[in-house]
Amino acid sequence: QLQLVESGGGLVQPGGSLRLSCAASGLTFEDYVIGWFRQAPGKEREGVSCISRSGAATYPSDSVKGRFTISRDNAKNTVYLQMDSLNPEDTAVYYCAADFRPLTYNWCGVVPKDYDYWGQGTQITVSS
Repeated sequence: QLQLVESGGGLVQPGGSLRLSCAASGLTFEDYVIGWFRQAPGKEREGVSCISRSGAATYPSDSVKGRFTISRDNAKNTVYLQMDSLNPEDTAVYYCAADFRPLTYNWCGVVPKDYDYWGQGTQITVSS
């Protein structure tokens, strides 16, 4: 059974940093594009960043470009989201998701409906 488990969330002050992890099991990890999404209260789920099967391509959203970095370790079945310069607008529940793609697909996107498998989410609160 495919499972995604996020960890690393918590409370952080503005300007601080956090690193989220998404650990996957029950799948051939390198066959999947992985995305990070977030949802704030009263708002729609939005894409944060994604990473291709090999890790060669990433696609950060404009709201996090230059502040968040996504990476993956296929040997550990884990994707990371390094978040720097956090601000209160980053407060949300963060989810990782997996999207199966063929070997020839060397890109990724952050459209939620394209992803088939989702983790349970981890809360990030940015506040002083």
